[in-house]
Amino acid sequence: MSEVLAPVSITAKALEEIKGIMATKSIPEGYGLRIGVKGGSGCGGMGYMLGFDKPKDGDITYEVEGVNVHVEKRQTMYLLGLEVDFYEGSDARGFTFVNPSQER
Repeated sequence: MSEVLAPVSITAKALEEIKGIMATKSIPEGYGLRIGVKGGSGCGGMGYMLGFDKPKDGDITYEVEGVNVHVEKRQTMYLLGLEVDFYEGSDARGFTFVNPSQER
C-alpha cells in the first residue's frame, strides 16, 4: 500500500476500542473501518459515521496501527483534520468526533 496522508486521526483510546470490536464482533476478513459524513437537515448540519466495510472504488485507504481505514475520496474535504476519540464516563460511552475546522 502506498503512503497516504491520513485525513482523519484516531486516538489511542478509540483505536483500542475499534480493535476490540473487530476482535469480538466477527468483522469479516478484508474489512476495515469506514469513516464518513452524513448530511444533516436544518440547523443540525453534517454528522459523522463509523462502520466496518470493504474498500470501494473511489476510496482513500490508509493504515493506523494495523487497522485499515477507508474514506470516500469525495468526502475528504469534510473530514480533513477530524479526530476520532472514544469517551468512557459514568454518564455515557461512545465514539466522539472533534473537527477543529468546524468549531466556531
